[in-house]
Amino acid sequence: MTKIAIFASGSGSNFESIMTQIEEGNLPNIEVTALYTDQVNAYCIERARKYNLDVHINELKNFPSKADYERKIIEWLTSEQVEWIVLAGYMKLIGENILKAYNRRIINIHPSLLPKYKGKDAVGQALESGDTITGTTVHYVDSGMDTGEIIEQWTCDIYTDDTKEQLEERIKVMEHKLYPKVISKIIQ
Repeated sequence: MTKIAIFASGSGSNFESIMTQIEEGNLPNIEVTALYTDQVNAYCIERARKYNLDVHINELKNFPSKADYERKIIEWLTSEQVEWIVLAGYMKLIGENILKAYNRRIINIHPSLLPKYKGKDAVGQALESGDTITGTTVHYVDSGMDTGEIIEQWTCDIYTDDTKEQLEERIKVMEHKLYPKVISKIIQ
Protein backbone atom coordinates (compact mmCIF):
# COMPACT_ATOMS: atom_id res chain seq x y z
CA MET A 1 0.00 0.00 0.00
CA THR A 2 1.44 3.36 -1.06
CA LYS A 3 0.57 6.26 1.22
CA ILE A 4 -0.15 9.59 -0.41
CA ALA A 5 -1.15 13.01 0.89
CA ILE A 6 -3.40 15.22 -1.19
CA PHE A 7 -2.91 19.01 -1.05
CA ALA A 8 -5.78 21.29 -2.08
CA SER A 9 -6.72 24.94 -1.61
CA GLY A 10 -10.18 25.20 -3.15
CA SER A 11 -13.24 23.16 -3.97
CA GLY A 12 -11.44 19.82 -4.04
CA SER A 13 -13.13 18.27 -7.07
CA ASN A 14 -9.92 16.51 -8.16
CA PHE A 15 -9.41 15.37 -4.57
CA GLU A 16 -12.91 13.89 -4.53
CA SER A 17 -12.37 12.27 -7.92
CA ILE A 18 -9.28 10.48 -6.58
CA MET A 19 -11.11 9.41 -3.41
CA THR A 20 -14.00 8.05 -5.49
CA GLN A 21 -11.57 6.01 -7.61
CA ILE A 22 -10.02 4.57 -4.43
CA GLU A 23 -13.44 3.70 -2.98
CA GLU A 24 -14.48 2.04 -6.24
CA GLY A 25 -11.36 -0.14 -6.16
CA ASN A 26 -9.71 1.47 -9.18
CA LEU A 27 -6.65 2.55 -7.17
CA PRO A 28 -6.35 -0.53 -4.95
CA ASN A 29 -2.84 0.10 -3.65
CA ILE A 30 -3.27 3.77 -2.74
CA GLU A 31 -4.06 5.03 0.74
CA VAL A 32 -4.71 8.73 1.31
CA THR A 33 -3.42 9.62 4.76
CA ALA A 34 -4.91 13.12 4.94
CA LEU A 35 -6.00 16.20 3.09
CA TYR A 36 -3.60 19.12 3.49
CA THR A 37 -4.97 22.60 2.90
CA ASP A 38 -3.74 26.14 3.35
CA GLN A 39 -7.27 27.63 3.43
CA VAL A 40 -9.36 27.39 6.58
CA ASN A 41 -12.64 27.82 4.64
CA ALA A 42 -11.84 25.70 1.57
CA TYR A 43 -14.68 23.46 0.39
CA CYS A 44 -12.24 20.56 0.04
CA ILE A 45 -12.47 20.24 3.85
CA GLU A 46 -16.17 19.38 3.54
CA ARG A 47 -15.37 16.82 0.88
CA ALA A 48 -12.71 15.22 3.13
CA ARG A 49 -15.28 14.85 5.94
CA LYS A 50 -17.38 12.62 3.66
CA TYR A 51 -14.47 10.20 3.64
CA ASN A 52 -13.69 10.49 7.37
CA LEU A 53 -10.25 11.69 6.37
CA ASP A 54 -7.92 13.69 8.59
CA VAL A 55 -7.50 17.29 7.49
CA HIS A 56 -4.40 19.36 8.20
CA ILE A 57 -5.06 23.09 7.92
CA ASN A 58 -1.84 25.03 7.81
CA GLU A 59 -1.93 28.74 6.99
CA LEU A 60 1.36 30.39 6.09
CA LYS A 61 0.37 33.56 7.97
CA ASN A 62 0.56 31.60 11.26
CA PHE A 63 4.30 30.93 10.87
CA PRO A 64 7.31 33.23 11.06
CA SER A 65 8.65 31.93 7.73
CA LYS A 66 7.83 29.63 4.83
CA ALA A 67 10.57 27.29 6.10
CA ASP A 68 8.77 26.99 9.46
CA TYR A 69 5.47 26.45 7.66
CA GLU A 70 6.97 23.64 5.59
CA ARG A 71 8.70 22.07 8.60
CA LYS A 72 5.26 21.59 10.17
CA ILE A 73 3.96 20.01 6.97
CA ILE A 74 6.97 17.69 6.81
CA GLU A 75 6.36 16.67 10.45
CA TRP A 76 2.84 15.56 9.54
CA LEU A 77 3.98 13.84 6.33
CA THR A 78 6.70 11.98 8.20
CA SER A 79 4.44 10.89 11.04
CA GLU A 80 1.91 9.57 8.49
CA GLN A 81 4.68 7.83 6.48
CA VAL A 82 3.61 9.62 3.29
CA GLU A 83 5.50 8.46 0.21
CA TRP A 84 3.96 10.74 -2.46
CA ILE A 85 2.32 14.15 -2.51
CA VAL A 86 -0.51 14.77 -4.97
CA LEU A 87 -1.40 18.42 -5.57
CA ALA A 88 -5.04 18.91 -6.51
CA GLY A 89 -5.68 22.62 -6.81
CA TYR A 90 -3.07 23.60 -4.23
CA MET A 91 -2.37 27.27 -4.85
CA LYS A 92 1.04 27.65 -3.21
CA LEU A 93 4.45 27.01 -4.67
CA ILE A 94 6.10 24.06 -2.97
CA GLY A 95 9.25 25.23 -1.23
CA GLU A 96 12.77 23.90 -1.04
CA ASN A 97 12.32 21.79 2.11
CA ILE A 98 9.39 19.75 0.82
CA LEU A 99 10.97 19.49 -2.65
CA LYS A 100 14.12 18.00 -1.12
CA ALA A 101 12.19 15.59 1.09
CA TYR A 102 9.96 14.42 -1.81
CA ASN A 103 12.20 14.77 -4.85
CA ARG A 104 10.27 13.48 -7.94
CA ARG A 105 7.50 12.27 -5.64
CA ILE A 106 5.22 15.31 -5.97
CA ILE A 107 2.80 15.60 -8.88
CA ASN A 108 0.37 18.29 -9.95
CA ILE A 109 -2.45 18.69 -12.44
CA HIS A 110 -2.84 21.98 -14.30
CA PRO A 111 -5.68 23.05 -16.65
CA SER A 112 -3.62 23.90 -19.71
CA LEU A 113 -1.24 22.33 -22.19
CA LEU A 114 1.94 23.29 -20.41
CA PRO A 115 4.24 25.04 -21.00
CA LYS A 116 1.41 27.35 -22.11
CA TYR A 117 -0.63 29.29 -19.57
CA LYS A 118 1.15 28.62 -16.30
CA GLY A 119 -0.21 29.85 -12.98
CA LYS A 120 -3.63 31.24 -12.20
CA ASP A 121 -6.53 31.51 -14.64
CA ALA A 122 -5.02 29.20 -17.23
CA VAL A 123 -8.46 28.51 -18.70
CA GLY A 124 -9.18 32.23 -19.09
CA GLN A 125 -5.79 32.76 -20.69
CA ALA A 126 -6.41 29.94 -23.18
CA LEU A 127 -9.87 31.24 -24.02
CA GLU A 128 -8.59 34.78 -24.65
CA SER A 129 -5.59 33.59 -26.67
CA GLY A 130 -7.44 32.67 -29.82
CA ASP A 131 -6.14 29.08 -29.54
CA THR A 132 -8.45 26.35 -30.80
CA ILE A 133 -7.22 23.70 -28.36
CA THR A 134 -6.22 23.58 -24.74
CA GLY A 135 -6.23 20.75 -22.25
CA THR A 136 -4.77 19.52 -19.02
CA THR A 137 -1.31 18.44 -17.90
CA VAL A 138 -0.02 16.23 -15.11
CA HIS A 139 3.58 17.05 -14.24
CA TYR A 140 6.23 16.53 -11.60
CA VAL A 141 6.60 19.50 -9.28
CA ASP A 142 9.81 21.49 -9.19
CA SER A 143 10.64 24.91 -7.75
CA GLY A 144 8.95 26.84 -10.58
CA MET A 145 5.33 27.69 -11.30
CA ASP A 146 4.03 24.75 -13.37
CA THR A 147 7.50 24.13 -14.86
CA GLY A 148 8.16 20.51 -13.85
CA GLU A 149 8.66 17.62 -16.23
CA ILE A 150 5.44 16.72 -18.06
CA ILE A 151 4.08 13.24 -17.36
CA GLU A 152 0.95 13.26 -19.52
CA GLN A 153 -1.33 15.71 -21.34
CA TRP A 154 -4.84 15.45 -22.76
CA THR A 155 -6.28 17.95 -25.22
CA CYS A 156 -9.64 19.66 -25.36
CA ASP A 157 -11.16 21.77 -28.15
CA ILE A 158 -11.94 25.42 -27.56
CA TYR A 159 -15.18 26.31 -29.33
CA THR A 160 -15.80 29.83 -30.64
CA ASP A 161 -18.91 30.19 -28.47
CA ASP A 162 -17.34 28.73 -25.29
CA THR A 163 -17.78 30.54 -22.04
CA LYS A 164 -15.03 30.25 -19.46
CA GLU A 165 -17.35 28.13 -17.30
CA GLN A 166 -18.12 25.71 -20.16
CA LEU A 167 -14.45 25.26 -20.99
CA GLU A 168 -13.52 24.84 -17.31
CA GLU A 169 -16.16 22.13 -16.95
CA ARG A 170 -14.93 20.16 -19.99
CA ILE A 171 -11.37 20.36 -18.71
CA LYS A 172 -12.45 19.30 -15.22
CA VAL A 173 -14.20 16.21 -16.63
CA MET A 174 -10.94 15.28 -18.37
CA GLU A 175 -8.89 15.92 -15.24
CA HIS A 176 -11.09 13.60 -13.20
CA LYS A 177 -10.18 10.79 -15.62
CA LEU A 178 -6.56 11.69 -16.32
CA TYR A 179 -5.29 12.24 -12.77
CA PRO A 180 -6.35 8.84 -11.35
CA LYS A 181 -4.94 7.19 -14.50
CA VAL A 182 -1.54 8.84 -13.99
CA ILE A 183 -1.58 8.06 -10.25
CA SER A 184 -2.24 4.43 -11.09
CA LYS A 185 0.58 4.38 -13.62
CA ILE A 186 3.38 6.12 -11.69
CA ILE A 187 2.55 5.67 -8.00
CA GLN A 188 0.97 2.21 -7.67
